[in-house]
Amino acid sequence: MASQHGTLAPKDRKAFQDLLSCYELKQLTRGRKVADQILKKYPDHGETMCMKGLILVHLGQRDEGIKLIRDGMRKDLNSHICWHVWALIQKGERKYEDALKSYMQALRFDKDQDNFNIIRETSVLQTQTRAYESLVESRLHMLRLRPNVRSHWIGLAVAHYLNGNLTESTRVLDHFQNFVRDAPTYDAEYSELLLFHVRVLEESGQLQAALMLLDNKSKDRYIVDRTATRTFRARILSKLKSSNTGHTQAEEWGAQAESEWRALLDLNPDCSDYYGALLSNRGIDLDNLTEESRGKAQEVLAEFSAQYPKTYAPHRLALDIAQGDQFKELAKPYIEAALRKGIPSLFSDLKSLCADSFKCQAIQDIVEDIRTSLATEKSPSSFEPTQYLWTLYFLAQHCSFLGQHQKAIDTLNVAMEHTPTLPELYMVKAKVLKRAGDPYGAAHAMDEARKLDGQDRFINTKSGKYRLRAGMVDEAEEIFGLFTRKGAPTPGADLLEMQALHYLTEAGDAHQRNGKLNLALKKYYAVQKVFESFREDQYDFHQYSLRKTIILPYLEMLKWEDEVRSHPAYVHAVVSAARIWIELYDDPSLGKSLQPTTETLAEASKKALSKAKKAAHRGNDSSQESQDTSNKKGELRIRLRLSALSSLRSRLFAAASNQSEDKGLDAPPSKDDDPDGIKLVLADDPLEKAAKHLTTFKRASMQAMEACCATFDVAIRRRKYLQAARALARASAMSAQHPDLHLRIVQLDKAVSSLPESISSTVKMVLRETLATLKPEEVTLEAFSSQYLQLHSTSPSAILACAKAAQILGTPTEEVESLLFRSLTDDIELTIKVWTTNISTGPRCSCSYPLSTFSQDAISIMLYLRRLGSCRTEEFRMACDKKFELSTVFKSSDEQASLRRQCLLGEREDADAVEIL
Repeated sequence: MASQHGTLAPKDRKAFQDLLSCYELKQLTRGRKVADQILKKYPDHGETMCMKGLILVHLGQRDEGIKLIRDGMRKDLNSHICWHVWALIQKGERKYEDALKSYMQALRFDKDQDNFNIIRETSVLQTQTRAYESLVESRLHMLRLRPNVRSHWIGLAVAHYLNGNLTESTRVLDHFQNFVRDAPTYDAEYSELLLFHVRVLEESGQLQAALMLLDNKSKDRYIVDRTATRTFRARILSKLKSSNTGHTQAEEWGAQAESEWRALLDLNPDCSDYYGALLSNRGIDLDNLTEESRGKAQEVLAEFSAQYPKTYAPHRLALDIAQGDQFKELAKPYIEAALRKGIPSLFSDLKSLCADSFKCQAIQDIVEDIRTSLATEKSPSSFEPTQYLWTLYFLAQHCSFLGQHQKAIDTLNVAMEHTPTLPELYMVKAKVLKRAGDPYGAAHAMDEARKLDGQDRFINTKSGKYRLRAGMVDEAEEIFGLFTRKGAPTPGADLLEMQALHYLTEAGDAHQRNGKLNLALKKYYAVQKVFESFREDQYDFHQYSLRKTIILPYLEMLKWEDEVRSHPAYVHAVVSAARIWIELYDDPSLGKSLQPTTETLAEASKKALSKAKKAAHRGNDSSQESQDTSNKKGELRIRLRLSALSSLRSRLFAAASNQSEDKGLDAPPSKDDDPDGIKLVLADDPLEKAAKHLTTFKRASMQAMEACCATFDVAIRRRKYLQAARALARASAMSAQHPDLHLRIVQLDKAVSSLPESISSTVKMVLRETLATLKPEEVTLEAFSSQYLQLHSTSPSAILACAKAAQILGTPTEEVESLLFRSLTDDIELTIKVWTTNISTGPRCSCSYPLSTFSQDAISIMLYLRRLGSCRTEEFRMACDKKFELSTVFKSSDEQASLRRQCLLGEREDADAVEIL
């Protein structure tokens, strides 16, 4: 660091330079003494105060150090050192946007404007915050200061690339290539730089230049990644052919491209992308097949199937393309071979084909024929003994996928009689029961699978997951604890440290369904913190990747980081948390009801004490005898080692005093003073908290229907009408006929029609224009809802949305109830959400947007009837209980409590039997 110290005497200026040197060399104790000496003479010298505060932060006295830095900045706001110090503190606290502003202020007040350290850190923060235009200026400034450093040229080229200026990026790389002399061959870093140059040329449309550079450098052995070279070359040649159809070299380029794709298939014949690219090079688009192109594609895939007989990819692609009898001819040997080998994932492989009703039925017929032939086969030696078992296994999954749950269970029972020790059978049974709406039976079946292979972590995890879905949170943690770190406070704490998203989301959902909104919020917030740590983890790679020339993976990482918040787990956590905040706003008494009473606290403390005593008792029982026999020997060993330990302690203390006491600038993890989330649910601004988290869905690619609906629900309650209209416009672009969108259009129209006079005419005009794009302006809301119901008369989700809209429009409750009961008619396919439990009492947060492809239509209608206070709620529950025979979620509260006890009792009895054996 350099400084301007006009207020210091020459001798003290030298002392200040010593202070800066001590900090840079991490001589913190000495630097603190030097700072104290300066401050004795100049107690108001801001730069020295900031430097001393920075040293105190490094020494672990964070609060005292930050206070001193703040005071020092007030003394000298025009010092670039003060702003630099403050930027370091903000960067340690992960406040990257604020740190960037402080660095810019430091550059502004720096006299020579050439402080390389500040410019370098500024460029890293600009990349972290995606300020690419400013990044180009910073990288150019760094290059001007040190033009002989290769990473600065690379950094400027990457900055132009990220800013979307491929022409400038190409110009920088060309200029760099021109003055590179005696570049080493077989150098991995230089090879990566050349591949990046090729990629920039390719993306900028300079295909022939990219091909020439690739060929020349690979021929001269400067590019060492042969697979990447072939992939680039094949792709560029294919683009040259497709974009220059009339060119004289088009056929030659096409032939060379096919040769390259074939060479890549020789290296990896299981890569489906290579087959697709080769077919595309021949003018065959797998997404838009004609009869002619379909036949050509089948010929090509048949050729590769014969060339690579042990490879699955060409055979599987052929099934996607084939139709009619040809599909049956190809599917039968494919399925027979997989069943003969006993491939458990066969159904997962073929499941996507079931979107075509003909192929779905054909697969079922083929497998049924195989089952019949195997069941009637008199000579078992003519087929594999396990082929019949895996055939039943496949059929059970297929039937469950089609909703034929009883048939699936019957098939599984036959398979269990054949081989009762195969865990996969019980796992599929658990999945079938889950889909049928029996969470307790599913949890018990999965636990049976777990006990057949207790060392399998995957099955144990699935067992814990199914227990969570059945609402048995404590019992699930017992299962998770079998494979978590033994020294962790709880299994959940260790899973949080491991960033186990599947556990956090399922645990949050379980607490939400059980009505413990405080604990659900804590889990959902933990999911968001995991994704925030992903964002922070990329910081160190901005400089490292350029220095080591790992450019292409680095660019892929940036792309992944930009889209990481579109991950389903993150969307689910944010939207679910927002729903809870909305419910707490609508009913403030919910938060107060979650506060623990004196009796609850006493009971919880008793449980914790009982667990501790049991753990201690188990430990004492297992170690008492060995402890008694080793006490005497241990005393003798301790006496002999005491003298050696005392001398060793003194030496270690002397060595530690000479080591650095640097604690770093990173803020220590904050202590959680609200482990149960009680303070969280008692917050005074639930809507503001919900809006804060929903703002993370800024990019259009991150938008999902549930996120748009949640954003609307928060905005309409905050009276942010323009924000609500924008959310509906985005939702309409994704699915204009979605039931949730229809309901919210009615809500927005109803709100716009009764806007207060304080709203400006401009806002009202924008809202009316937005509504005009969502619904016909001349159509009334009643007619709009009626027309929507006519279009979607067989959809239970649409019926529920129209019933809610009717209630908003003032329709009598009897008519709303009659509309909801229409969902029970035979022509409407009413479904249930398989893991929702406790339906008799109902979860407190009844509005959720789960990630499963199954809807929860029946349960949603049940909950809405209960919310209306309808006297027909029990009638609807009993009708659903009769309609869904295998389901237990529509049982009464007493029946569900009994099922829960039976599930837990059955698991304990099985565990006792295993211990006895």
